[in-house]
Amino acid sequence: MTREAIPLVVDDLSAFTRTLRADLALEASHQTVLNALARAGGFRNFQHLKALRQAPDAEAPPDLSAVRKAAAWFDTAGRFTGWPVKRSLRLLCLWPIWARLPAGEFWDERGVSDRIHARCTFRDAAGIRREMVGEGMLWRTRDGSAYRRVERRPDATQRALIRAVG
Repeated sequence: MTREAIPLVVDDLSAFTRTLRADLALEASHQTVLNALARAGGFRNFQHLKALRQAPDAEAPPDLSAVRKAAAWFDTAGRFTGWPVKRSLRLLCLWPIWARLPAGEFWDERGVSDRIHARCTFRDAAGIRREMVGEGMLWRTRDGSAYRRVERRPDATQRALIRAVG
């Protein structure tokens, strides 16, 4: 049975914390409960949550559940072991491969395939290349004679997976 995600929006976390402490008769301090609630929401602590919420273009924290699921598709040497069925997970799994492609270099089809195969335990460089080109992670000429890594800034979840696999 799949679990339904139910979002909870709280206008005032401090008031929410006071009510929660009273209802649960918690002896922990107000600040301790604020930090616990922030950690449960994926932040380091309450200050981290507050800083990200006040920043105009704050980045969301990494989705650690997605990182764990994607990291399971890599062996202990950091090699991609197969294609996940779920598309979002498949695309996330491309980032550690992308991160290990040298920036600023051009390769022919054979050269990029060799680099991809070095990062995989299975041979599907064509499929990985197609996905990476489709996602804007790799650039290629119309005839496929030259490839180059496209420089992008991975989001927090993608960076967390790159670190976990690396």
